[in-house]
Amino acid sequence: MREFIPITTRFINLPNEFTMKRGGVIKGARIAYEVFGQLNAQHNNVILILAGLSPDAHAASHADDPTPGWWENMLGSGKPIDTDRWYVICINPLGSCKGSTGPASVNPNTGKPYRLDFPELSIEDMADAAAFTVFALGFEYLSCVVGASMGSMVALALLYRYPYLARNHINISGAVHSLPFSIAIRSLQREAIRLDPNWRKGQYDEENYPIDGMLIARKLGMITYRSAQEWDSRFGRNYLNSSHHVDEKPFGLEFEVESYLECHAHRFLRTFDPNSYLYLSRSMDWFDLGESYGNAAAEALSRLYIEKALVIGVQTDILFPLWQQQQIAEGLSASGANVQFLPLESPIGHDAFLVDIDRFGPPVATFLAKL
Repeated sequence: MREFIPITTRFINLPNEFTMKRGGVIKGARIAYEVFGQLNAQHNNVILILAGLSPDAHAASHADDPTPGWWENMLGSGKPIDTDRWYVICINPLGSCKGSTGPASVNPNTGKPYRLDFPELSIEDMADAAAFTVFALGFEYLSCVVGASMGSMVALALLYRYPYLARNHINISGAVHSLPFSIAIRSLQREAIRLDPNWRKGQYDEENYPIDGMLIARKLGMITYRSAQEWDSRFGRNYLNSSHHVDEKPFGLEFEVESYLECHAHRFLRTFDPNSYLYLSRSMDWFDLGESYGNAAAEALSRLYIEKALVIGVQTDILFPLWQQQQIAEGLSASGANVQFLPLESPIGHDAFLVDIDRFGPPVATFLAKL
């Protein structure tokens, strides 16, 4: 097991004893981040991007690292999040294996990777770590907080726990809590990893890696990241070749969609730590913004100190359905915020914010231009 850290990632050390929401403590932890653009003289052009489950902090290419980032078409000079105007900080979440301390990191108490000795992780822990990073970088106020997918949950937790940190928010394909369907899918993903004989209760290594479990987990994830409409338009019922039998294994691959899932999952395999996958996945299931109000998320949203917000979702999202974004928009409106709720008709599904920039980019650019 190992970490996967972009070459230009920077780090902020968390307090020596960082207390977690569910009672654990980690020592000597750090948060990975990257910055894009230039800070202005007034230090009032700072945007924070909170990444989702699998991305690192390298959201886009820049002079020190020309490698394309995971949000390359959204962030950069002249792009919707325009680095000619904004100074952007992108944070890799606590618990990840992409630079921030997580199960694959070395436990200073033992000199070995944490593995399952890593404390129980929550979305709130990620929010606290992100806030500490912002303050440690010398900023007491952010122009805007941007969160998508899991990052949207972290953003809401951040705004709730640090009410004066930002007045503007972009929430993309987000939710105040996970629905039973998404919990069920993630439960199956975790089960696939745990039941792989090579997982060995988290004690795997490079030679004995839970390949099959990770492949199944990633395939399940990919199925929910896109829509049925997307799968149908891209692959239909197309076979891999005219003989209908390509994979010699019994019941092996026959359809193009099967081959796509197989190839994509294999690309993901050795780029993410399985234990980190388990921890981050479970944190999403646990999260409930309305926990302090008897699970009344609307009450929690109404208490956020937001002036302007843009809430975006797509009608084909089955993982974080559109009505969950509408719930966020209505809750923020109840707080007195000026909220724009934008339901998009992208056929792609949950991952649309990553690839359908033609639809997502213009409203983001328009919103930021008015700040």
